[in-house]
Order: sequence, then structure tokens, then C-alpha cells
Amino acid sequence: MIISANETGVRIALTEDKQLVELHTEKFGNKFSVGDIFIGKVKKIMQGLNAVFVDLGDEEQDGFMHYLDLGQYYNSCSKYMRQAMNGNAGMRTLSPFKLEPDLAKDGSIGATVSVGQFLLVQVAKEPISTKGPKLTGNLSMAGHFVVLTPFENTISISQKIKSKEERARLKRLVQSIKPENFGVIVRTNAEGKTVAELDADMRDLMGKWAKMTDKLKRVTSPQKLVSELSAASAALREVLSDDFNTVYVDNEEVYNEVREYVKSVAPGRESIVRYYKLQTPIFDQFGITRDIRRAFGKIVTIRSGVYLYVEHTEAMHVIDVNSGNHVKSGNGQEDTALQVNIESAIEIARQLRLRDIGGIIIVDFVDMQKAENRKKLYEVMCEEMKKDKTRHTILPLSKFGLMQITRQRLRPAVEVDVQEKCPLCDGTGKIKSSLVVVDEIEADIKYHVGRNVSKRIVIEAHPYVQAYLTKGLVSQRLKWMMKYKRWIEVKADSHLSLLDFKFDGVRDGELAE
Repeated sequence: MIISANETGVRIALTEDKQLVELHTEKFGNKFSVGDIFIGKVKKIMQGLNAVFVDLGDEEQDGFMHYLDLGQYYNSCSKYMRQAMNGNAGMRTLSPFKLEPDLAKDGSIGATVSVGQFLLVQVAKEPISTKGPKLTGNLSMAGHFVVLTPFENTISISQKIKSKEERARLKRLVQSIKPENFGVIVRTNAEGKTVAELDADMRDLMGKWAKMTDKLKRVTSPQKLVSELSAASAALREVLSDDFNTVYVDNEEVYNEVREYVKSVAPGRESIVRYYKLQTPIFDQFGITRDIRRAFGKIVTIRSGVYLYVEHTEAMHVIDVNSGNHVKSGNGQEDTALQVNIESAIEIARQLRLRDIGGIIIVDFVDMQKAENRKKLYEVMCEEMKKDKTRHTILPLSKFGLMQITRQRLRPAVEVDVQEKCPLCDGTGKIKSSLVVVDEIEADIKYHVGRNVSKRIVIEAHPYVQAYLTKGLVSQRLKWMMKYKRWIEVKADSHLSLLDFKFDGVRDGELAE
């Protein structure tokens, strides 16, 4: 992991086998992050949608929450919130708390909440485009090994832990340390960990819960109660494992924060965090800048000559696979198509992680006739997507050769502008009129004549401009010679840009200097 921080925010790059696979960016002052817990106030009830808009203390954006997102434990959560706001110290642990019946699934939002009512909510999805944050009443607090879920008493084990013996062991350990009226989800990272490590993680989360309870005593208006970890620590929480080698950080403050976090969740492993002190920018040093330029943009080229065309619309992402100048296999068109598609599938799986693309993704692969080849391609895509921790679903190829993928979208996709602004049009798509260029050249001729520098003026310009000024029976060059009583010579220089020119070897704009 390579972390670059400056005064505007943090950029985090994750590499596997020296290849960039994930890129996260977080600007300082971000108002809403997935996992943040707010005390909000119901602002508007939408009966037709069976949903509410919730004021979170931000004048620009309100949160949105559907009735079903109030959560199964809404009644218990509301009771807890009221008692905590009244200063009940017992709410710091929930041990004396009596759980309320679950919320009915077929209820009405208008009959459940009222305008002006306080709600305890958590950000489930960050603002995307014009949409405000999506909220949920199912609160949870994520640690490195466990996730704490209040108002229930269940224990769940990650499906990625396959061993029955290990699942049973973890369940026994968690049962012995689980706080009353809290559920626990055991994460994949907990595999093989001791009861002391799990207990330390759980105590840290309970400390957060206690602080939130104390804040509720003083609440009079909508505000944030619990902030998610910083981008750097949150990324580490998700990926840190025993085979994780190194974390490089180029900012001392972030370095100390990350080191402390690693020390708290994995004592003795804080040495993997290293402070980068070289003058060369850290992303340049590790080739991240180069990889970003290659990987982002509408066209993504694969080394074999295959390329992908990635298009983003408001509704979905579309990826088109093109064989490009790929060298054809000697076994025929079908085998070539399979080879191209497999290479593309591997890159597409990386692109989804790298850009954090969510929602609906449609992939148009090169057509294949054989059913076994289409099945093989589907299996390759499923295998590559196993590396992606974000929840996703992949459907087999349709008869049109299209593969549909849905990937959970919790935040806007990462966008990096790899195109440079055109020096001629300044990004507008339009350049100055040729008449304006001619006027600028004439203005410089006047300057030369006014200084009485020489009886001979030499102008160097792009071949197109040179031809425009010199061709014809009565050329523009001839008109200037007659007007200013000077010998004017216009030379073509193909190294100059279309609108650039020189006078006696001096570029336009430098004459006045």
C-alpha cells in the first residue's frame, strides 16, 4: 500500500505483484462517509415512496431513507436513543436494556415517524451525483476482526471461512466475550486469531459505542456522532492480513496515525509501516502515476494488443472488448476469440476494483460459438472477481455475447482525468480565428517598425499560416510591405504549433519583454 497525503486529501494505492489494483481518494472535510453515524431529524415524509428525507445538519444535502431501511430493530434503537438523550448511563453497555419487538415489514412510514422527530441513522451509501447519502437504521460498527451490531444477540461467521472446526472455534470464543444485547459478525481476518485479539477489537468498538452514548446526552440538533476511520486506516482495516508486506506513507502525521492503527490491531507488525522521505513524489517513485495514466480513460490497452473501451452513463457502465492488433492464434478464430476474451476478463476484473465501478456493468465480449468456451470465460471472470471484496453478482454470457455484472456501489466511482488540456483550444474544442492570428502578427510588425529595429523583418510561422500569408497575387505579406515600408520575409517552421509564430527568432508574446 502506498499512501500519499497533502493539504487537500489522501490518495491510497494498493498494488499486488507490482500491479496497481485499487485506488482510493479522500478529500479532507468530506461530510459523509460510509459508516458515519448521525443523529438526524425527519425533514419531509414522502408517503408515495414510503420514505423520508432526513436533515443531517448539512444545508446542501439531506439523507434519504426508505421505510424498510429503518431497520428490523428500529423500535429498540428509538428507545435506546430516547434514554441516552435523557442521560441514562446504562445505555453505554446495553446490559440492562430490554429489547423491543421487531418493526413490521409491511408498515407505513407516515404511521411510524413524524416530521421533526430525531432518528439515529448510519450512512449506507455516500452522495452520488445529485443524490444525497442513503441512510439505514441498522447500525453497525466495524473493527478489524469483528463487526458489532446492537439490539440483537446473534453470532455470524464470514462465509469465506470454510473450515467447520475453525467456524465452531470462533463461535465459542465470541460467545464467551460478546456483550449483552449486541450481535457480532466475525470477519474473515479473524481466522486463526486468539480470544485476546478478538476481545481487544471488541473492547475498542464498545468504547466507540460508549462515546456515542455520551454525545447523545448533549444533542439538540442534527449532527455527526461517530466518524468512520480515516481513509488510510479504513483501507488498512479491509486489506491488512498476514501476507501484507509494506505500507509506505509520505506524510508524517498520516504515518503516525497508520502506525498506531496497525499497532492496535496487529501488535508487533507496526514495522511494515514505513515513512517515505525521498524528494521524488511517492507515486512517481513506485510507478503509480504511470499506471494511473495507462489504466484510466475511455480506452484501456492490454499488452497483447487487445483494448477495452469503457463508457460511463448515468444508468450503467458499458465495456466493449476489441481484439485490436492481437496476433491471431493458429487454431482458428474461435480460439483467438477465447484468448482475447480471457485476457480482457482478467483486466476488466482489475478495472472494476481500480475504478471502484458500481451499479450495473454490461460487458460486450468478442463473439464465441462454442458453449464450452462461453462457460470457460464465465468461470475465469468469477475466479478473478473473487479477489474483489465488494459484493457483486455475475451472470453467464447471454446469446448476444453480453455479460451482466452488478457490483455494490457505496461511493462514487474513482475518476482520474488522464487527458491534458489542448494548448491551442484550452479545452474548449475551438481555436482562435485565423483573422485574430493575422491581427496579432500585424501588431508585432507595428512594434518592430515603431522601434525602428531593422529594415528587414523575418517571421517564422506554421506552414499553414505561412502559406496563408504569402500565397496569392496580392498576398497579405505584400500588403504589409507596402504599408510599413519594410522588407518582410515569412518562413515555414513545422515545429511551431498552428497559432504560434516568431519574429527574428523571438516567440510571440516575448517581444515586449
